[in-house]
Amino acid sequence: MADPSMTPRPGTKTSKPRSLLTNGTWVLVADGNKALLLENVGDAELPVLEVRREDEQDNPATHEQGTDRPGRMNDSGPGQRSAFQDTDWHRLAEDRFAHDLADMLTRRAHDRRFERLIVAAAPKVLGELRKAIHSEVADRIVAEVALNLTNHPVDEIAKRVADATMPDDVE
Repeated sequence: MADPSMTPRPGTKTSKPRSLLTNGTWVLVADGNKALLLENVGDAELPVLEVRREDEQDNPATHEQGTDRPGRMNDSGPGQRSAFQDTDWHRLAEDRFAHDLADMLTRRAHDRRFERLIVAAAPKVLGELRKAIHSEVADRIVAEVALNLTNHPVDEIAKRVADATMPDDVE
């Protein structure tokens, strides 16, 4: 038999915790090469994301971008030489892409295009975004999700972001 203390009394509401993905919340989904800017036109219980912007950059691997051998320098000892570390052109392009996304978000925040933002990005991109994001955008971020969701269908993105932004159960 069910425990009577667990049964809600008449007149009391029971509700499950709601996701932070409420109506009108924008979601930035990004990795180092692709980004989607989405808006929730549904509600927190049944989010429906619509694409507002899609960005993608062509970023080949470093070995396809750099052809020169790393430079060398003379060390202090006789006949000693050291090589400079090769530049990671691919990583630099990913960082630049994150900074471009931060600039785009700043412009949209200044134009009052969104009031709430959830950022779902690959962990390295999320770190770069944190460094580059303007305080006006940072004030509107309600959650961060360290997941790479760029290659998922939009309905799966909505479910994963809603699940990830569900508040902890309060007892």
